[in-house]
Amino acid sequence: MSDDLIVVPLFSQGQAGPTHVGIPKGAGGLKRHSVAFCEEISTIDREFLESGPFGRPLDPALMRAVVRAIRRSLGEVVPEP
Repeated sequence: MSDDLIVVPLFSQGQAGPTHVGIPKGAGGLKRHSVAFCEEISTIDREFLESGPFGRPLDPALMRAVVRAIRRSLGEVVPEP
């Protein structure tokens, strides 16, 4: 197991787009609508989440949208589903 985790930051403002995925209020326990900025993937130390994840897992369809956006941000041509 690695000491680092790869994360996608969420922001409370922003527009959906090829590398931005809207995450609705309530998904994963979010208190407000947010936008995942998938071109800004980063790493954090695993100890930052020592107490566990911040919320529930996202719906599989929403996670697939995030993965597609990450792939686009890395330069892969990814068609719409």
